[in-house]
Order: sequence, then structure tokens, then C-alpha cells
Amino acid sequence: MDKILLNQMAFYGYHGLFPEENKLGQRFYVDAELMLNLKKSSHSDNMDDSIDYGEIYNTIKNVVEGEPKNLVEAVAENIADELFHAFELLEACKLKVTKPNPPIPGHYQSVAVEIFRERNE
Repeated sequence: MDKILLNQMAFYGYHGLFPEENKLGQRFYVDAELMLNLKKSSHSDNMDDSIDYGEIYNTIKNVVEGEPKNLVEAVAENIADELFHAFELLEACKLKVTKPNPPIPGHYQSVAVEIFRERNE
């Protein structure tokens, strides 16, 4: 399957279970792997036969920087829903939402959620 990949997109959001996360916010990173047939666009060289990367970015940005969610899982699911709604050529997507500084004790680089969704689920 053909893919469009957008990696390590950085956004500032207010997601989390704790009041300070909702008030202060923090950085989130999103990796998006979008599956669709790119054969037509590769031959036509026409954007109408593909998905505009800037529109993908803005769709994801609107979710991550939008309404706060308690769970990163909900953020990832909301991104998938919005992508399927916005882009009819999209067949499936794999999304990774990373929260580099969650307020939990311990030594780690980050926490992340990764989901895979297909259009007809």
C-alpha cells in the first residue's frame, strides 16, 4: 500500500488528567502514516488525485491544539476520525501521539500511543 508520511509534527495542547496539564499545556508530537493509492497522482501529477500535506498538517493541528482530552488515546482517535472525514481518498492510517513530558515519576524519554484505523471499521 502506498503511504504519505508526516513525522514528528509538533503542537502545543492541553490534554491530560491533571488540572495543571489542562491549564499550562505541553508539547505533543504526532507521526502520521496515511495509506492510499498514489498511482493515479504519480501519473497525473495533479493534487486532486492525492492528499495535500498542508491540509493533513492543519487537520491534525486543529485536533491537538483544540478541545482538551483526558487521554492521549482519545486525541489519537479524534485525529483518525477527522482525517477520514476530511480526506475521502484515505484508506487507512497509523498515528502515533507522543507526550514527551507527562507528569509521572521515573526516567524515560516519552510516552506515546499508536493506533491503526481503516476507513470501514
